[in-house]
Amino acid sequence: MSSHSHYHRLKNKWIDRHRNVKNIIWEKHQDALNWAINSFPAKQLVAGSLGGMLLLSAPSITMLPKSPLLLTKEQHAQDLDTDTKLMLDLKGKIPSDVRPLSLDEEESIAEILTKDFGFRVTSSVHGKKLNRSYGLIGYEQHLVLFPGDTIYSHFENDGEFQKFSSAGMAPGLSAWRYFAFSKHALTQKDILREKYYIAVQTFLAPGFDEHVAEFRNFFKYRKMLVINPENGKAIVCDIADAGPSPWTGKHLGGSPEVMSYLHRVDGAGVGPVLYFFIDDPEDVVSLGPATIR
Repeated sequence: MSSHSHYHRLKNKWIDRHRNVKNIIWEKHQDALNWAINSFPAKQLVAGSLGGMLLLSAPSITMLPKSPLLLTKEQHAQDLDTDTKLMLDLKGKIPSDVRPLSLDEEESIAEILTKDFGFRVTSSVHGKKLNRSYGLIGYEQHLVLFPGDTIYSHFENDGEFQKFSSAGMAPGLSAWRYFAFSKHALTQKDILREKYYIAVQTFLAPGFDEHVAEFRNFFKYRKMLVINPENGKAIVCDIADAGPSPWTGKHLGGSPEVMSYLHRVDGAGVGPVLYFFIDDPEDVVSLGPATIR
């Protein structure tokens, strides 16, 4: 047998093997992959991940050197995969129209989120809940941190100023007024509470009118997990303001930093999100971007 024919025989053998691997992947994950690939913006992400899976089935990949640049890209792909996994975990659990979830839907989603993130996620705490846990989020301005705070004193560094100062400052104080009594008294926790704040319709919560003071104290800086189900981005926020008004058509608002991370800045910056309480009596869950375990 000539070396030429031997080469072609091996080549055909590897092509057949590659085709078989491809078929097995599609047979096992057809429903999930069809949904993800036909769903924007997930289709580009999943198509890229699938392409990586298929490339890894070829033996020559293991011979490539692991350069620092390659490792960075692999780590980036890993991060994206956690977002995709969360999207797939929630697939079929979220209604196509943005409406209040049923109790069964809330319990099912809370169970998934608790398992994925490793801390207790729930639609109610101590018998108190919001009017809904799935709604449209809108873009909010920065809140005044302390008396005399302006857009020029608000940020920790020039990079944040350049990126987020264009959002401006809210004309009034938050529902709980200042985060600190002075700039000198400002703590890192105060800064993070404003940076990752959301405004929710506390005034529409069942029982609010009958127990205004009790509910105001309960909602103040209460932690919530906010998720963009269309890209799997999740962030731990705190309730630092009340609103928006029902006539706006929005159900909650997010700080410029929150909206940027969730990728809710296209057009009018309005889109559906899940928002569930985090039951964290020991205050161990950090504010900011969150990824599943």
